[in-house]
Amino acid sequence: MEKSTRTVALLLFLLLQSCQLISSQKHTWQEAFKVLGIKWNRDGTLNRTVQIPMVSPDPYPDSSASPPQITLSQDIPLGPRTKAYVRLYLPADAPKNKKLPLIIYFHGGDFVLFSASTVIFHKFCNELASQLPAVIVSVEYRLAPENRLPAAFDDALNAIFWVRNQSLGIGGRDPWLEYADFKRVFLLGSSAGANIAYHAALRAIDFNLRPLKIQGLLLNQAYFGGLRRTESELRLIDDPYVALYVNDVLWSLALPKWLNRDHEFCNPISGGTYLGRVLQLPKVYIKGDYGDPLVDRSVQLAQYLMSKGVAVSYRFNEGGFHGMELQKEEAAQELYEDIEYFINVLCLSPKSEDLSQHHASY
Repeated sequence: MEKSTRTVALLLFLLLQSCQLISSQKHTWQEAFKVLGIKWNRDGTLNRTVQIPMVSPDPYPDSSASPPQITLSQDIPLGPRTKAYVRLYLPADAPKNKKLPLIIYFHGGDFVLFSASTVIFHKFCNELASQLPAVIVSVEYRLAPENRLPAAFDDALNAIFWVRNQSLGIGGRDPWLEYADFKRVFLLGSSAGANIAYHAALRAIDFNLRPLKIQGLLLNQAYFGGLRRTESELRLIDDPYVALYVNDVLWSLALPKWLNRDHEFCNPISGGTYLGRVLQLPKVYIKGDYGDPLVDRSVQLAQYLMSKGVAVSYRFNEGGFHGMELQKEEAAQELYEDIEYFINVLCLSPKSEDLSQHHASY
């Protein structure tokens, strides 16, 4: 019986390895570049040929707007010597007698694509700021491969420092942030943005952020990886949204050239320098969908965090696909309601919760 079990295990291992080999032989990096709409420039930078439209902020109230304005937004540079900036969102009808939670948001794009001003992320922040309501700081971070990791993590931490300085009034405070409760700060990210939020939260532990208080961490369809393929990656090997060969190319562009996918930048459960800090994380919300090839990475992270004593509220839905909240209004609405419930209720509880069997409106 034991010999038979070992034989089956060996056959499964060989099958997984052959699937990986077939995937790498079946496609080329040129095909991946075509799918992503990118080309190499001669100086080693990328020409991003496919652009989702970008939109300007909307900082001024307009009573004649149709449809009516639900938020105001403005871009604020983070320093005179950098192109880094944040896009700040404030509900158009923000209450004057109540402080709002402050969400620091990191957009998706596999570390390689898009911007805080990309229309899909701008719309997401508009809706979220209005519905919760909340003040949102959406971070423009540097992209790879021009700026490989940890550049995006550094930009995220600098944005947190900017918020801390705003809370202290260093250099003055933007009037919109008078509406923010600096003791109710949350880090939120989708896809690569969730990876960035996770690393930013861990790095921030080393610093005195007072009076800022990070109360929670929200990870939506987090973009993590590893050398060993997961079941969901192999089951959805040619997924139209995150095909495995495209995913491999993206990681080769995002990671420093001397690192592999088991480095902590990519694989959060591989060990590394963060082990002692994980125990100090605030409560975490993790959301994934079983139709997303990356879902097993989020399942593993949730299990890992809970094994370390970190409280986790998690939701893993049947079906779905990567980035669905940017394409389907009902998926976006479920996420908005989950975020609101986590911020207003769940983050106050020291217990972990499985939200998968509950509708987000509860």
